[in-house]
Amino acid sequence: MKTLALLLTITLRLGISNAQKLDDYYKIAAENNPGLQAKFKNFEAAMQKVTQVSSLPDPSLSFGYFISPVETRVGPQKARFSLTQMFPWFGTLKAQKNASTLMAEAKYQEFIDERNKLYYSVSAAYYPLYELQQIKGIEKENIAILSTYKDISTAKFQNGKGSMVDVLRVDIMLKDATTNLSILEKKEMPLKARFNSLLNRNSDEEVIVSDSLSVQDLGVNYQKDSLLTSNPLLEELNLKYQASEAQEKIAHKQGLPKLGVGVDYVIVGERSDVSMPDNGQDVFMPMVTLSLPIFRAKYTAAKKEAVLMQESYALQKEEVSNRLVSSYEMTWFEIQKQVELIQLYNDQIETSQQSLNLLYSGYSNSGNDFDEVLSMQQQILKYQKLKASAVASYHIALAELEYITAKTK
Repeated sequence: MKTLALLLTITLRLGISNAQKLDDYYKIAAENNPGLQAKFKNFEAAMQKVTQVSSLPDPSLSFGYFISPVETRVGPQKARFSLTQMFPWFGTLKAQKNASTLMAEAKYQEFIDERNKLYYSVSAAYYPLYELQQIKGIEKENIAILSTYKDISTAKFQNGKGSMVDVLRVDIMLKDATTNLSILEKKEMPLKARFNSLLNRNSDEEVIVSDSLSVQDLGVNYQKDSLLTSNPLLEELNLKYQASEAQEKIAHKQGLPKLGVGVDYVIVGERSDVSMPDNGQDVFMPMVTLSLPIFRAKYTAAKKEAVLMQESYALQKEEVSNRLVSSYEMTWFEIQKQVELIQLYNDQIETSQQSLNLLYSGYSNSGNDFDEVLSMQQQILKYQKLKASAVASYHIALAELEYITAKTK
């Protein structure tokens, strides 16, 4: 662990500007990515459900006209108006509101996870552009060095201190390097297109890539224990489990009677054949209604459904927890691996550069062992490219760790 801590604190270059640029791209992606916007719309739609389920049912108004008036003592009944309002059992609306609120909160956690996943995708598309930029720079530097070697080997051949084979060797390597650089230039466009697609921009939009990255100590913020308490995937399943518990209560309350209050108003005509008190007086009749939930199968099935969903969410949470822990271990290993490789490549570059200096000095004096000079130069080139790839892989793995542990800002 001491070795790892030491390696983690090795600073390759200052990377402050990189963090600023990447944060800017995170913001652009969060504002423009259609997939993330769709998740937020899902959350907003779920919030509208809360109002729907916590409201009383609409009152019912009915009207009846007596084609054949019903004769009563005070006159014929001509028409009837009925107004009724039903009320679910006590606590039903509150339980429905609670369940819908929990599901809306689960949708919000789903949005948060999608945002974190988007940030990781942006990082995973950004760092290959950094790697490409670094390797292109290394290849250009290699071409410049090989061009210098060609001039030197040509001069030595003309002075009789070298062979034509040395010149041809450099030519072969220059052609390889030039072709590699051309391929790298062509690779930039698809990488930019992938990155810009995440930001919902034109594929040829310019991408500003940092020219330096750093490797730093991760600290305690990325410990395995934290991911089981703060990961939005797990929080989403917790909320869905609670919502299914509320659904079980709803199923129970819906199996209880519903109460209704209302009023009937009957229009009564006057009797013309007799004169009496209250002749033709309309009828006003308050009413109370009680539903009889005697068909129990649907309520029993609803309760069973809620219980089964609770079991499903519990199993899903266990599966997600196992997957997160497994991903954490693999990602943490990948970070350790890349840190050690970066240290190795730094050492190898330093040692190879010392060897190259000695070989070049010997070649300058004697004109011999030019092939060793070229071989050592290509070895340095190889380690420089491997180091650039390792730095990019380290930061991609770190971005994945931030996603797994929900440390994305």
